[in-house]
Amino acid sequence: MSIVLDQLTKRYGGHPVVNNVSLEVADGEFFVLLGSSGSGKTTVLSTIAGLTEADHGRVLLHGRDVTNLPPQQRRIGFVFQNYALFQYMTVADNIEFGLSIRRVSKAERRRRRDELLELVGLAGLGSRMPRQLSGGQQQRVALARALAHQPEALLLDEPLGALDAKIRVELRRTLRAIQRELGITTILVTHDQEEAFELADRLGVMNFGRLLEVGPPEELYLRPQTEFVATFLGTANLLVGRRARNGVQVGPAQFPLPGAYATRHQDERVQVLFRPEDVVLSDSSVGLDSPLLGRGRVEQMSFSGSFERLRLRLPPIPGVRPIAPPVTFGEDAILVEATRPQDQVDRLPVQPGQDIWVGVRRIHALAHPGMRFLIATDGSPSAQAALDLGGQLARLAHARTVLLGYGLKGEALQRHLQAAKEQLGSGLAALEARATLDPLGEAVKREVERIPCDLIVLGAGGRERQTLAEQVLQTGEHNLLLVSQTRPALSRALVCVTSGEQGKDDVLFAGRLMRHLGAEATLMSVLPEGSPQEPEPERTERFLAGGVRSLDVLGVPSHTVIRYGAIAAAIGQELDEGGYDLLVVGAPLPDLDGQITLGGVVGQLLTRVTEIPILIVRSVYV
Repeated sequence: MSIVLDQLTKRYGGHPVVNNVSLEVADGEFFVLLGSSGSGKTTVLSTIAGLTEADHGRVLLHGRDVTNLPPQQRRIGFVFQNYALFQYMTVADNIEFGLSIRRVSKAERRRRRDELLELVGLAGLGSRMPRQLSGGQQQRVALARALAHQPEALLLDEPLGALDAKIRVELRRTLRAIQRELGITTILVTHDQEEAFELADRLGVMNFGRLLEVGPPEELYLRPQTEFVATFLGTANLLVGRRARNGVQVGPAQFPLPGAYATRHQDERVQVLFRPEDVVLSDSSVGLDSPLLGRGRVEQMSFSGSFERLRLRLPPIPGVRPIAPPVTFGEDAILVEATRPQDQVDRLPVQPGQDIWVGVRRIHALAHPGMRFLIATDGSPSAQAALDLGGQLARLAHARTVLLGYGLKGEALQRHLQAAKEQLGSGLAALEARATLDPLGEAVKREVERIPCDLIVLGAGGRERQTLAEQVLQTGEHNLLLVSQTRPALSRALVCVTSGEQGKDDVLFAGRLMRHLGAEATLMSVLPEGSPQEPEPERTERFLAGGVRSLDVLGVPSHTVIRYGAIAAAIGQELDEGGYDLLVVGAPLPDLDGQITLGGVVGQLLTRVTEIPILIVRSVYV
């Protein structure tokens, strides 16, 4: 292998921007790292080049461990997005620069320079200054300079990002042709999917510092394994259906699946992907030559050159939940993206507002692991209660579970972990037990950096409850379930929300849990005392009504309550009167230093509410 990354990790301010990335790039391969801004892809590239020092892991180039070598000893060519040319040097001098500092003879420098100018299509322009060249030409000079010293690998950091569309297309072809001619191992970083698909032998998709999937472009596009990759690569129609005897049931449509999928449990939830080009339209249900999804209405149309793009709105389909395209909070419709070539448009023209029958040619079932839980236990009575409730939730939600033992030492810790595994029993999708001697906050941080989780279940009572909750919420993007006492099965939840984007997250995550419990929910908002001025009560009522509809899609029965007064007191009164066995609240926003402090309403509730579990939902805005 030309390039090997072994558990590469880089942190800034304690936060992993590259998180345990391992990758092998073959000799002569053109590999593309694709991801949105901030995903960590450029940091991976600069770490390979030696411009950034890794905190953990190794970088190997052609079998040499170069982790601790300076950039000039790694034999790497690097091309930046902003060209980074010396403006006071001619094109020829720019290309020769790396050779001159390596003390290559003048004759050899000129020979190599002329070869590269011809290779990148700039023969005869060596005497020009960079300012006399177009952006595309300057990037060709940057490429020639990176290749001048005959590097063993070439790294390209969004080299075409600053160019206009037509020049990008031309340079992509030039870049691919040069790479093939030289046979040089290349890694390109980009957020442009079209660029990635055209150039890559293989591509890797990154998100939040993690390398999620690696494979040929067509494989990741047609058969992704994760929800993020499915929705990030191209446009996706992603629904949750049910596994049937011989395939997948999506409303009225049944699709066959390969044998590996068909052997799994029937009636299990499964995420189903179909691309816009897989959608079939017809003016009659009998005219479809593919499984029928339903009858929809044309909501939007746009012209895209050789294709027509459509957005279709279908009524709710029993047993089917939409993921992408996302529907508006409170809606129960299903949106479908479709594309049609012009010959199909000519045969069946449609207009916005027109009803049309919708079918799907093919689908792909994602390897959907369900949710992932982390249950922390130190052997205390509250931890035993957390084990009981966390295990119950994990079995019902088919969640993969990590059991984290802390607060004990030596044999006592191992004995407790073994007893905890026995207490959890069977029926879990997957169970991994891990022991730590570190404080809980540090141990949780390390675990969620290793593998993110949706929910941490923690037994915590007494004075340390608030402190532990703050430590755990500070470590990642997970939600937190605090348990202090053993309780029977949960059946009624009080979900306290404020109207807004954070409140939507509270409703939706609570619904994901409660649908497995068969529980019902009360959505409550608290408004100031007195005579509130319109439109605040009306806006809150509309928000809560939208929450009821969203929970209905998840199969969770619910109703709404609006109370007036001090928030913590109003919640306490509702809990006293309602007979609830779960309280759901949103995590507060972090302060200017990025710290989450539970000193306000949530802190008051943690002190007052000790008999029932409290679910603290961390919004994407936190």
